[in-house]
Amino acid sequence: MPAFGAALVVVVFFLVLILTNAIRILKEYERGVVFRLGRLSGVKGPGIIFLIPLVDRIVKVSLRTVVMDVPPQDVITKDNVSIKVNAVVYFRVMFPDKAIVEVENFLFATSQLSQTTLRSILGQSELDELLAERDKINLQLQQIIDDQTEPWGIKVSNVEVKHIDLPVEMQRAMARQAEAERERRAKVIHAEGEFQAAQKLSDAATVIEEHPTALQLRYLQTLTEIASENSSTTIFPFPIDLMGPFMEALKKK
Repeated sequence: MPAFGAALVVVVFFLVLILTNAIRILKEYERGVVFRLGRLSGVKGPGIIFLIPLVDRIVKVSLRTVVMDVPPQDVITKDNVSIKVNAVVYFRVMFPDKAIVEVENFLFATSQLSQTTLRSILGQSELDELLAERDKINLQLQQIIDDQTEPWGIKVSNVEVKHIDLPVEMQRAMARQAEAERERRAKVIHAEGEFQAAQKLSDAATVIEEHPTALQLRYLQTLTEIASENSSTTIFPFPIDLMGPFMEALKKK
């Protein structure tokens, strides 16, 4: 009897071990790529799946979006400026069987492809284009990486250039350029203001020339403004023409 009990324990142990290897539970975002005797059997999951012990082998693949950081890359732009650029790539596995069968390590392969594509595309652009048209470059990077990873069953949804590290000398040059541009705009605005003021003065001179009385009204308005200050000395402009009759009368005498 003791020998029978020991044998029963061993049998139960092997049954539990076999059932443990035969039953797998996959989460909602997981899929299992099953290989039967080395051949691709299919994609299973989510939920409970059953495997044939010692025959089937399963590889789990996550279907969630992967956020991959692309390390800073040394890039020489089209106008010969040395910069460091890093980016982030958003992708997910659409076909788990292709991601396992077509490439050895799809995460590492996507990372290396993103780095080389980043250096290649940014090297074909000028610095001003990188700074001003980043959305266009992001879209171009996304399309190229997506096309090359499609055979692996991967969909690249977005690529974003995060930071462009410029040399100190280039930062100083760009600061001087920006300052000069602001000064140019200030001078243009000031000149436009002077031009508009001159036009208004010319229009006012034309009105006064057609209506001389307007000049007298302007004198009176100016006196009113001066008189509002108690500490001011008011000088009333007296037209010389009014003195003409008195001067003639004195000559006759």
